[in-house]
Amino acid sequence: MRMLLLNGPNLNMLGVRDPAIYGTDTLEDIERMVVGHGAERGVAVDCFQSNHEGALVDRLHQAHGRYDGIVYNPGAHTHYSYALHDAVECIDVPVVEVHISDIAKREEFRRHSVIAPACVAQVKGKGKAGYLDALDLLIDRATEGDEE
Repeated sequence: MRMLLLNGPNLNMLGVRDPAIYGTDTLEDIERMVVGHGAERGVAVDCFQSNHEGALVDRLHQAHGRYDGIVYNPGAHTHYSYALHDAVECIDVPVVEVHISDIAKREEFRRHSVIAPACVAQVKGKGKAGYLDALDLLIDRATEGDEE
C-alpha cells in the first residue's frame, strides 16, 4: 500500500510560523513522523509540498491510480481553490483533508473549506497528530475495502 502526504502553501514554514497555533515542529519533523507511522503499519508514504497551486494540481493528477490514499493539508488554498477541489474530485484516490488547527474556530475567512466536499473526511484541530489520524483513516478504509 502506498500513500501520499501532500502539503500546500506556507507549510514549509512550520516551526517558524506562529508556533502558538501551529507548534514548533517543522514540516520535515511531521513528514518523518508520518513516514515512520506508515512504515509501522506496512505502508509506504511519499511526501510533497509546494507553495504553488498548479504544482499541487499536477501532483494530484499524477496520484490518480498510483496511490491508495492522500493525506492533504491544503493550507490557505483550503478556503478558495476550486482548482484543487476539482483536482481532488476528478481522481480515483480517496483524500483526507487535514489541518493542524481547528479551522472552524479560527478567523471567519478560515472557517469554510471548498476542498472538504471532495474529500472522504476532514481532520482538524489535533495538531500534528491529526496527520496520523488521517493516515490511519485511509489505511483502515483501504484495508476494509480489501476484506469485501
